[in-house]
Amino acid sequence: MELTNRLLPILLAGFLLPNTVLAAKTLKYSDHEALGGARTQFINDVFFSSIENESHGRLKIEPHWGGELGAGYDALALVGQGTKADMAIVVPEYTAKQLPLHQIFKSFPVGPAADRQVDFFRRVYTQLPVFPLELEKNNVVNLYFATGYPLAFFSTKPMTSLADVKGGTWRSASFWHQDFLTNAGAKAVTMPWGDRTRKALQSGALDGIMVNLDSGYDVEAHKTSPHILISKNLWLGHIYLLVMNKNTWDGLEKQDQEAIQRAAEIAYKKQGSVMDSSLTAQIADMRQEGAKVQFLSADKLQQWKTLSRYHEVQENWLKEQENAGVKDASATMMKVSQMINDAMKE
Repeated sequence: MELTNRLLPILLAGFLLPNTVLAAKTLKYSDHEALGGARTQFINDVFFSSIENESHGRLKIEPHWGGELGAGYDALALVGQGTKADMAIVVPEYTAKQLPLHQIFKSFPVGPAADRQVDFFRRVYTQLPVFPLELEKNNVVNLYFATGYPLAFFSTKPMTSLADVKGGTWRSASFWHQDFLTNAGAKAVTMPWGDRTRKALQSGALDGIMVNLDSGYDVEAHKTSPHILISKNLWLGHIYLLVMNKNTWDGLEKQDQEAIQRAAEIAYKKQGSVMDSSLTAQIADMRQEGAKVQFLSADKLQQWKTLSRYHEVQENWLKEQENAGVKDASATMMKVSQMINDAMKE
């Protein structure tokens, strides 16, 4: 009897221990890009690892890369439904109808870079509740965001300033940037990214592309368009929202919600410097391969702001949103504009 009493706690522990391990919650994550790029690798190696560490193994991330669970254009609906994925990267530009206010970020030609850009977006989501509310309407909450690299102008011909786009044919995917190019006197066109764009540059059908530096680097645009104008403050305004299904978030224990928030803090502290280092490395690679990379001066950035006539573009967009019944667009744009100006002064 005494032996049984001594063995009973040990036997009970043996039964309970597997249950503790099995209690770990697995969260499915969907990303339209393959693992290996700067953004995807950072999310996997820093943010996801930190979630598992900070939760002491209670949370496990099951990532699905390269559109395995769904295309980028479907990510918001995919996570909002919560049947195939608990988490995903959402690109606001892919869901302009569902996230109209999120389109505001790209409407500015110049903005903060690196750590200042991270701090800017963090303040936006903290101080302007219209943005998290817009996400909640789609049954998702934002856990973390990755920022985009600055814009670059890859040209087949020598350029000294962005005024040199005048008269040329330039490819851009963003409706904001197409209007900027048109206002600067260029012919703005759209075409599928990748081989078709590369061949158009080789044949002379395109004079250049206006794109974030890392995307141009990834397709080796500098080999067909070796004249590159860039500034860290050439604003892309691109944000990758890493969102979770709201029902899933609400169902997490408070300690696990807090673990995810701590993991985001760890990632934010590293993000700006990692992106800055990656940008420097990409520029060095392109220069080594013969590209002529020129950084724009503050005066030439101001020139681009003038040439783009972005205020006119914003006003036209605000009228469209008003006609579509979108509330708070004008007030939100004014607040975002002030926050960008403040971030640039810091």
